[in-house]
Amino acid sequence: MAEEKKNVQGKQAPAAMDINEQMQNRIDKMHKLEERGIRPFGHRFDWTHHTKEIYENVEKMEADGTVVKAAGRVMAIRGHGKTSFLDLQDSTGKIQLYTRKDILGEDNYSLIKLMDIGDIIGVTGTVFKTHMGEPSIRVENLEFLSKALKPFPEKWHGLTNVDLRYRQRYLDLIVNPDVRDVFIKRTQIIKSIREILDNEGYLEVETPVLNTISGGATARPFITYHNALDIQLYLRIATELNLKRLIVGGLERVYEIGRIFRNEGIDIKHNPEFTSLELYQAYGDMDSMMDITEKIVTETAQKVLGTLQIVYEGQDINLAGPWPRITMIDAVKQYSGKDFNGVTDLAVARQMADDAHVEYEESWGIGKIINAFFDEFVEDKLIQPTFIYKYPKEISPLAKSSVEDPEITDRFEGFIYGREICNGFTELNDPIDQRERFVKQMEERAAGDEEAGMMDEDFINALMHGLPPTGGLGIGIDRLVMFLTGAVSIRDVLLFPTMKPLAQEKAQSDEDEEDHK
Repeated sequence: MAEEKKNVQGKQAPAAMDINEQMQNRIDKMHKLEERGIRPFGHRFDWTHHTKEIYENVEKMEADGTVVKAAGRVMAIRGHGKTSFLDLQDSTGKIQLYTRKDILGEDNYSLIKLMDIGDIIGVTGTVFKTHMGEPSIRVENLEFLSKALKPFPEKWHGLTNVDLRYRQRYLDLIVNPDVRDVFIKRTQIIKSIREILDNEGYLEVETPVLNTISGGATARPFITYHNALDIQLYLRIATELNLKRLIVGGLERVYEIGRIFRNEGIDIKHNPEFTSLELYQAYGDMDSMMDITEKIVTETAQKVLGTLQIVYEGQDINLAGPWPRITMIDAVKQYSGKDFNGVTDLAVARQMADDAHVEYEESWGIGKIINAFFDEFVEDKLIQPTFIYKYPKEISPLAKSSVEDPEITDRFEGFIYGREICNGFTELNDPIDQRERFVKQMEERAAGDEEAGMMDEDFINALMHGLPPTGGLGIGIDRLVMFLTGAVSIRDVLLFPTMKPLAQEKAQSDEDEEDHK
């Protein structure tokens, strides 16, 4: 033990560590603890109660003389000679600690002088209310569990530096209770979704993140390389094709909640990696998927929030169903005044776009022009929950064509506050039609569209064995969490959002500064 203590006392900060005066002061206190034979980085502590439980049951615990053991982080220290008050915070909340020299003893009480805000401690004591009515723990024993060698940033109360919050989420979680609440709710939302689908007879499965073909969506993939196999691989941009293989295999209802990777831009609605729910139901269709979407959103909101009335960005939103269902062409007609019903001549569609000042590319067909109208005139108007359905075949390579019009598919998207939260359709189960659409996607890819899909021969082979009529649905978990927690940016609901390295960001900033000189 003596040798171990000597080694501990001999610890020095790594040479490369930037030590300021505050950190040095904390390191000095660490060494003083070691000199007294106290480990500044302790071991197991068998706590008995969380602070919230103590706070809510203080009268009964005081009456019963309950002895509690609590552990957490010191968030405030207020000294008054022979008496000191500390605020102890754990995952459930915060409670006041009352310490007295005559109760702790002089040696133990003196440890408080070696304590800093941020230190993690364990305490044992009885519960009572102060004369001001504050629930507190009268500390009878105190243990150091981890010495915080670095102080919180300046003005750490309600940490507001957004960049610092995202880069150092651990600090954000320590000092911002509202942020902890968001991520607790995120877990509850995902748990609710699983319970709903499990109760509906869906089987949760896992599919590969690494694939030899990028498919299942139109998006630019991340590319990596497998040394042992000597092949290029793609991080998945969707789970769709593998999940539909399972439907072919006889698993009639499947779902996966997993990470998706798309090599695209970053903004308040997009992050290169995000969480998606995809589910597939044999013998279902587009309408089945709209029904299950409503069920997932409304039941989850009621379970997690206790209400279907939410406020997002100052806008009152009623999540209660049934949600309106409008075809894309009718929505375009309603908001732009242009009616694409019956339009089959590309020249006519282009003239309509020119008249409405909607930009388009020469390679686009009528379907993409209709979609451009939707983006321009409709999407941001869909504040209340709304399903838009009957999408053009040109922008829906995996959806089944409508019986009424082969150029329109049985596809839908759900919108809230002008943002897409889900995408679903009656799945295309005709292998010949699917091959033709893959060929079209390959042509677009060859023409320079990096988001266009690839040919997946094995998926065609699966379809050749028979895919039953199937409904498919994808829900962006992060966007759903944003709506249900009031978060403005997707980064606010991702524990570790993708960020440019600080060194690279500084270099870019210096370069921009030079350009403006």
